[in-house]
Amino acid sequence: MFIEILLMAFESLRQNKTRTLLSMLGVIIGVSTVIAVFAIGQGAQSAVDEQFAGLSAKSILVMGTRGGTASSKLAIEDVEFIREQAENIGRATGATQGTVAVSYDSQESSFSAVGTDIEYFSISNLELSDGRLFTEDEMDSKARVALLGSGVVETLYEEDASPLGTTVNAGGKKFEVIGVFEETGSSMGSVSKDDSIYIPYQTAQSSILGTGGRIMLTLEATTVDTVTAATEEITAILREEHNLKDSQADDFRIMDAGSMVGAAQESAALMTTVLTLVAAIVLIVSGIGIMNVMFVTVAERTKEIGIAKAIGAKQGDILSQFLYESIILSAFGGLIGVGLGQGAIPLISKYGGMLVTNTMAGPLLGFGFSALVGITFGFYPALKASKLDPVDALRSE
Repeated sequence: MFIEILLMAFESLRQNKTRTLLSMLGVIIGVSTVIAVFAIGQGAQSAVDEQFAGLSAKSILVMGTRGGTASSKLAIEDVEFIREQAENIGRATGATQGTVAVSYDSQESSFSAVGTDIEYFSISNLELSDGRLFTEDEMDSKARVALLGSGVVETLYEEDASPLGTTVNAGGKKFEVIGVFEETGSSMGSVSKDDSIYIPYQTAQSSILGTGGRIMLTLEATTVDTVTAATEEITAILREEHNLKDSQADDFRIMDAGSMVGAAQESAALMTTVLTLVAAIVLIVSGIGIMNVMFVTVAERTKEIGIAKAIGAKQGDILSQFLYESIILSAFGGLIGVGLGQGAIPLISKYGGMLVTNTMAGPLLGFGFSALVGITFGFYPALKASKLDPVDALRSE
């Protein structure tokens, strides 16, 4: 009996192809939207993780206000004051950053120039793939030596070529390449680690960046629990060293990694939630459309229902047939939506300019919700059809 009722439901939908397709359209759009939304949301989460991969939960970033040193007294030398006076700070380093043109042979492009000290590389979790770091003597003597990120090497050098010992031109000055870092795919603040050239701070300040570089101090609290205390210490020390009066605002900004990561993750989660709600609304609207179609179908097939009941069809049989039709509409629409959604993910990644990550949650939730829509919005019309009086149904025209 189950197979017969199911076949009758299929046959009824097949006889009204246009109506069936239009009824499924909302489900198809809704399910494909859910899948795309989850992929975009997961991609946003991955982007956040990559961006802050170089920072631990203990990391604290200090930057000048208004984007530059012209309005801020923040300097690399402030690191020494913090090291000496702060009890809740472990490792500490500073860097000056700017964008410069870097060339090698006939290849040229713009990259971030980072002038810093040796401590910067351990705090930033940068690992050498080849070569060495610069030494204290090279820093003190303002030697023109450089370390390259993997992105710089990929852009300027031919595949399998070794940059070690070569000379690059950065900001109009020549630098000997002494080391190359492994690819990280992450950032330090707003600076991509892979697309940067690293030189001693003293060299950067005297040769290519001068006083125009953006200063950023990177510090680590002794433990995760002392981040707040460390932030308060840093604020007090810098205000004192910069001779700021009580009435004056800070000429620096302090951000801890935990807050930044949390805020970024909350933004990504909020975006995913909002887009998912939009997709859910589309599915609910499509469910209302299915309900309307089923009511029309019941009205058109009243006499058919009366004949079926007259020859022995039970109320449950009529209920099952119309409910199956609704479920088939939403299930097939859901399957088509899953296919379209999965097919759209690589297109969004390629042409949408955003990171998307495929997950099983999107297809499962989308298809499950589409099936739920079919059952929920198809039950009442099916129940109404099953309760029709066979005598009244046979009298209908």
